[in-house]
Amino acid sequence: MPEKIVVDARGMACPGPITKLVRAYRKAKKGDIIEVLATDPGFEPDVKAWAERTGNKIVELKKEGDVIKAVIEVTAK
Repeated sequence: MPEKIVVDARGMACPGPITKLVRAYRKAKKGDIIEVLATDPGFEPDVKAWAERTGNKIVELKKEGDVIKAVIEVTAK
């Protein structure tokens, strides 16, 4: 059964949010969903590049106020 992993990286500066995402990804299994909340504006291009490089799928990427929410499906494990 797929798991939903929530990563709260709000208030962290680069590379903090991506580092927290990578840690969560290492523990995740194929099919899991990782939801990352970040406030660093650099997180949006970083998460797009990370997903492209690793072969994982961004299901949702949106900004709500100053919070960027990325929902990633683990597809590359």
